[in-house]
Amino acid sequence: MGIRRRQNRHRKTIYLCACILCSAFLVVSAVHWLPDQARGLKIRLRAEKENVRGQASKKPQDEAKPDISENPAIRVLLMTDGYRDIAHSEVVLSSANGLILTYGSETEECEGEAVAVRPDDARFQQGNIQVRAKEGSIAVESLKRGCGTPEYDGMIELRTTAEGIVMVNELPVESYLCRVVPSEMPADYELEALKAQAVCARSFAFRQMESYGYPEYEAHVNDSTDYQVYGNSKPKESSTKAVTETAGETVRYDGNVVTTYYYSTSCGNTTSVEAWGTKPADGNAYLKSVDVADKDGDYERELPWYKWKAEVPAQSMAESISRYTGKDIGALHTLEVTGRGPGDVAVQITAAGEKGSVTVETENKIRTALAGDYEIERQDGSRSKCSRLLPSAFITIEKSGNTFIISGGGFGHGIGMSQNGANEMAKQGKAYKEILGLFYQGVTIE
Repeated sequence: MGIRRRQNRHRKTIYLCACILCSAFLVVSAVHWLPDQARGLKIRLRAEKENVRGQASKKPQDEAKPDISENPAIRVLLMTDGYRDIAHSEVVLSSANGLILTYGSETEECEGEAVAVRPDDARFQQGNIQVRAKEGSIAVESLKRGCGTPEYDGMIELRTTAEGIVMVNELPVESYLCRVVPSEMPADYELEALKAQAVCARSFAFRQMESYGYPEYEAHVNDSTDYQVYGNSKPKESSTKAVTETAGETVRYDGNVVTTYYYSTSCGNTTSVEAWGTKPADGNAYLKSVDVADKDGDYERELPWYKWKAEVPAQSMAESISRYTGKDIGALHTLEVTGRGPGDVAVQITAAGEKGSVTVETENKIRTALAGDYEIERQDGSRSKCSRLLPSAFITIEKSGNTFIISGGGFGHGIGMSQNGANEMAKQGKAYKEILGLFYQGVTIE
């Protein structure tokens, strides 16, 4: 009996330790998913898609912060077609002037022909495979992007995993920006707007380079809207000029490089990180609600996404809300904005139905909960599918019969720089530093 009691106590001790470890894991996971840090913040929309960028599972690197003046290397994890996954079933690489492959102590030169690598490739037995072009860039023929077959400067590292091959592109950050800026902002925008975008993209990149978004692969970011879109468009003369003419410049607040959130279009004003449920603090004080306007009115007042409207049947809206919240509220009776943040953005909605009510908070969750298979009508009369996210949370909601009418403005989360606002300001002669100074209050460009 004494032995059994000791065994029972031992089992209880093990169980208690497991519970404590599990609780700690959940707490750490929750901290990583705060809006300022979360990779899940995919709400920066440009044109059709937005990004709220962040980082889940980031860990500090065992090195100092990157020296901006030295054009340090950034490591970018290249995702599969459609940015669906991180592991590739096969990688096919080529370069007009040939490739150099390094693995372990071996070096292999490939003249002209494409090189195909699968997860079971014998070369992986000696370690990761590093691929460089003898001259110029590397084409990834097994990958498709908006520009077709993408090409990358620098080195591409291949790592085999149980799921497939993970591909990481390592290159100087200024070269990286030459493929980010045209992927994030149309290259035919005004040069001063492109310069503002380049400084924003550089600032954002340097903040991400302070730690690894994918520590297991030593990659700072991926190439999707989780961070910044990279390589979806080819470098253009105008966007490359914007990168070159602002080389090394970043947005700083109190001397520190800051995370420069940006999005597509404003409704005449911006909001703050309070829209994400983040409390105001010294570290985010540069992100305030400001009017995107001058004495003549809102800069973007003539743009299609400045104002928009959607008419949604009550049944469809109830299904969308129930699907997102996991709570069946039955036939929807009322849907109201019950909380607003800076700039009049909706930060809380309450839906009440015959089976109960449910509340949704923060702008990104509201936009997801209200999204569905219906059309949005822009102020110029053009229409588009709502799909995954409501265009913005700058909304009012009314009920007419058995239909809910959502009237809104802007496209994106509304925090930081409006890209179309920047372009309209540039059209009126505003320089990029003045543009950045409006959207990021109290900052310096250094």
